[in-house]
Amino acid sequence: MSIVRLALAQINTTVGDLQGNVAKVKAYLERARAVQANIVLFPELTLAGYPPEDLLLKPGFAAANRQALESLLPETHGLTAVVGFVDRQDDIFNAAAVLHDGALVGIYHKSLLPNYAVFDEDRYFARGDSPFLFNLPTPTGDRPICFGVSVCEDIWYPAGPPEAQAAGGADLLLNISASPYQSGKINSRERMLATRAADNVAIVAFCNLIGGQDELIFDGSSLIIDERGRVLARAKSFEEDFLVADLNVGNVFRQRLRDPRRRKVALTEIYAEAFEKIPLAPAAFSANPAAITVPEKVIPLEPVAEVYHSLVLATRDYVHKNGFSKICLGLSGGIDSTLVAAIAADALGPENVVGVSMPSRYSSDHSKSDAQQLAENLGIDYQVIAIEPVYQAYLDILADSFAGTTPGVAEENLQSRARGNTLMALSNKFGWLVLTTGNKSEMAVGYATIYGDMAGGFAVIKDVPKTLVYKLCRYRNEAIGPDIPQNVLIKPPSAELRLDQKDTDSLPEYDILDGILAAYIEEEYSPAEIIALGYDHETVRRIIRLVDLNEYKRRQAPPGPKVTSKAFGKDRRLPITNRYRG
Repeated sequence: MSIVRLALAQINTTVGDLQGNVAKVKAYLERARAVQANIVLFPELTLAGYPPEDLLLKPGFAAANRQALESLLPETHGLTAVVGFVDRQDDIFNAAAVLHDGALVGIYHKSLLPNYAVFDEDRYFARGDSPFLFNLPTPTGDRPICFGVSVCEDIWYPAGPPEAQAAGGADLLLNISASPYQSGKINSRERMLATRAADNVAIVAFCNLIGGQDELIFDGSSLIIDERGRVLARAKSFEEDFLVADLNVGNVFRQRLRDPRRRKVALTEIYAEAFEKIPLAPAAFSANPAAITVPEKVIPLEPVAEVYHSLVLATRDYVHKNGFSKICLGLSGGIDSTLVAAIAADALGPENVVGVSMPSRYSSDHSKSDAQQLAENLGIDYQVIAIEPVYQAYLDILADSFAGTTPGVAEENLQSRARGNTLMALSNKFGWLVLTTGNKSEMAVGYATIYGDMAGGFAVIKDVPKTLVYKLCRYRNEAIGPDIPQNVLIKPPSAELRLDQKDTDSLPEYDILDGILAAYIEEEYSPAEIIALGYDHETVRRIIRLVDLNEYKRRQAPPGPKVTSKAFGKDRRLPITNRYRG
């Protein structure tokens, strides 16, 4: 048997924190050495953080990142480490360094650069070409283990670099990645990787980044998949993890003998001699074949649980990585602020969350009592700051300007802006980050007040449709604790900016609205195609008009984490000045 002990260091890095990222890598190298791993993988752009964006245009950044890499060399005695970094030569490359026994033995440059959705890698990186493999002798095997290295997108295509590496003789395909999360992606990505492993008759190890970075969430969910496409080991989602497995690479050779496809594929002949095979010194450690252990496979989360935990991670990282320790939010007693408060309490600890009730003349008794009950259940700080005097003062100073007009949206929104100013004053005074509470359905159609309830530093549920908000609240009650009052889950949603107001006064029922929005925003359906799905013609036209007209509002909204297939922000880029309707 040819046994290799492989470790995947699924770590949470911070963009630009070279010193902190190096310290974390060193700690995990020690863990790898302690378990006698032969090879340890770290995520894509481990040292720089992902995505570094225009930091890459600063020449000093790439140079400092290279110095950080050099500092790791003494820490790799006795093992092989694959570490993501920015390689600066005549251009800059998204690279993976192969460090072996204290030496830098190879640098792989990412070949397939994504430039769609949230990715802009063509803006920064040159395309790489790295025709080499590595041979690692092991005391337990009769031949060296041959492995190839690739970076994220390289493995997403059937004809990508890993296919060539396998055709050139690689038994083990090592992919380091920063693959961002969206709902459903964990399962689809696992299916893709299983297909790559089975098609190439090779073991695939996928080490993914974990953590929140502005609008992106990286879920981890690292994997080791055998040569038949079966998951051998699965890391946790939305948590740092250290996955260790003993792999019998000899099974790859046996499976290839039984698989006639390799004898008929021209690639095998093309690449058999095309790769330089870099010999490595024998591994210092070796797994004992008599004591091979395969880690327990983490059970994937259910879809709603997956989204909830992604939002907790995104909130925790945005707050902490930006130097805050405490947050505040408006607590209205409605479903949206309830969900954000629960996420914040789970992410930061209830002692670091301040919920502020800001009632006006239109605030119902049940909304005030629901907000208080939620705060007590969660154990968060609860404050009441009535905005009625401020609201009346606004009406008084605008009385002459508004004379002769009918009260309407302008007067209603004064309340929301008074609340936004109040929260920002608390933030300014105490250094708390303000979390906004608007959901994707509201942001889509502009059912939010610019400089009012949109004022804040982080929009936790900006990409969460209203119907999913309810599901997430029910999940929170069932899985974590029954802290959300039942009345919040059953009462009709209302902004409470006028007497007896309901959301349905201005919008269709949310199950209808969210269906139209998903078709228009995420699926890019035309109005005619959405109407053909069975939605009312006038409703579709009105909703699409609202989406298009409110692009200017969304452009001024705080960042929020992406969880759907197309989020507002860097994932969806439409011009504000735009007359196209169709």
